[in-house]
Amino acid sequence: MALHFIAVLVGLAVLVWSADRFIEGSATIARYFGMPSLLIGMVIIGFGTSAPEMVVSALAAYQGNPGLGLGNAYGSNISNIALILGVTALISPIAVHSQVLRKELPILTAVTAAAAWQLQDGAVTRVEAIVLLFLFGVVMAWNIRQGMKKQPDTLGREIEQSLEVKTLPMSKAVFSLIAGLVLLIASSRLLVWGAVEIALAFGVSDLVIGLTIVAVGTSLPELASSLAAVRRNEHDIAIGNVLGSNLFNTLAVVGIAGVIQPIAVDAKVFSRDVVVMAVLTISLFAICYGFRGRPGRITRLEGSLLLLSYIGYITYLVITTFS
Repeated sequence: MALHFIAVLVGLAVLVWSADRFIEGSATIARYFGMPSLLIGMVIIGFGTSAPEMVVSALAAYQGNPGLGLGNAYGSNISNIALILGVTALISPIAVHSQVLRKELPILTAVTAAAAWQLQDGAVTRVEAIVLLFLFGVVMAWNIRQGMKKQPDTLGREIEQSLEVKTLPMSKAVFSLIAGLVLLIASSRLLVWGAVEIALAFGVSDLVIGLTIVAVGTSLPELASSLAAVRRNEHDIAIGNVLGSNLFNTLAVVGIAGVIQPIAVDAKVFSRDVVVMAVLTISLFAICYGFRGRPGRITRLEGSLLLLSYIGYITYLVITTFS
């Protein structure tokens, strides 16, 4: 048992480090080829921060544990909003000025509603997974279009400033990209093995492990990125990390896992986890959209409420699992 816990801890640590190297290398290469900063932020960095969830869920589905992949995706979404934004807002209230992010908020809400509608019959079939991937392609096309626009946006300016801080020579960027990807896959395999063995030892489902340990672990890149962003007063990057990650998780992560192996969904997932995810997403939309021309803002009070809701969710999950 101790070996399995060590595998999970080592897997998570290497996963976070390799994801950061992968993002750094890919963003630098994209910058060398003249890709606009906003496009790098919305596509390259957005993909990179969700790479841990994608690889872990794909491997879990391939090895016959699709519940771990589903729990990882939805658990990460819950963690991103309630835990990461809650902690970040407690440190520094988050103001949303970017018009691009204001457009992403209703898209994420609609995508969450579509995911909930799919799960009401208790399964994610391959056809439904393909639909998710198709919607992901549509969202990516929209992101690329937004990123290619020349109009000024606060998110683009913040990403430009952030990229100027992290500059690598081309050779080091390529090495960072390749090494990050290789270690990302290797650490994911180690993490999935340890998580599945722990689930078997404690007699809980791989879904629960995915919703808790694995979800928090694979969300660590978003947490580190958001905390670093608010320290630099780059609030739009902090909220943009979460919006982009949740879109990737809901569409691409679940879609990839479902195409590899159809997912049978426990009724509790729809009545418990999807409801929590949907309520948090709607709350985020209401808080951050910014009505009547005013910028949205997550205050310290709202951050504390988000964090308390996460603690309450995890507590309820543990109690109902082991009771």
